[in-house]
Amino acid sequence: MDSTWTFNIGPVAFDGTITTMTVLTMVIVLGLIFWASRKMQLKPTGKQNVLEWVVDFVNGIGKDNLGAHEAPRFSLMNFTLFSFLLIANTIGLITKIGTPDDVALWKSPTANPTIDLTLALLIIVLANTLGVQQFGFKKYLTVAFWKSPKAMLPMNILEEFTNTLSLGLRLYGNIFAGEVMLGLIAGMLHTGWFMLPIAWILAVAWIGFSFFISALQAYVFVLLTNLYISHKILEEE
Repeated sequence: MDSTWTFNIGPVAFDGTITTMTVLTMVIVLGLIFWASRKMQLKPTGKQNVLEWVVDFVNGIGKDNLGAHEAPRFSLMNFTLFSFLLIANTIGLITKIGTPDDVALWKSPTANPTIDLTLALLIIVLANTLGVQQFGFKKYLTVAFWKSPKAMLPMNILEEFTNTLSLGLRLYGNIFAGEVMLGLIAGMLHTGWFMLPIAWILAVAWIGFSFFISALQAYVFVLLTNLYISHKILEEE
């Protein structure tokens, strides 16, 4: 099921499957946070423990890359980004829903390159914008692009494009490949009922592995986001 349904708002066409799955992901994230943060206690237990662990985890990523002074500024961003990616990466592993004419109605939003490259582009634009705010435009150019020998200036500029591509395509490749493999495993059932036990074992094993990869890719994306921002707002000594 490679195709998706589309809708138009004026002259602009939107991918209906990706749009609805992105909205659903945000609803799930908000719902889980609301559920976990109800009746907060000084001595956390259960769901509050999980929520606080995630907060501490992403705060640790920020401190490791931005330092204790700058990290609190990006705490909410890191938590939001990690939570969204964690759900978005895994939601397509839950089930597969489609129409008889092979139109996918359910898939991970991050299994689409447009979503991933857009997220990556936003991160790179944010990092550069924060750099300008931190140093002023003139000094920012020196800190971000002239910090190494001037002969490296073209490479430093090219790095902005390669960072965008690598950040987005790394996420896309891992999530898309996971869903393709699940589709191939499900396709084994077409060869006969006797393949059901093998397909079931492979599916369970691959889903477990894919959950791990999905969480890892959410971590890597947040890690690289903080790393790119640090390169723009922290002056090398």
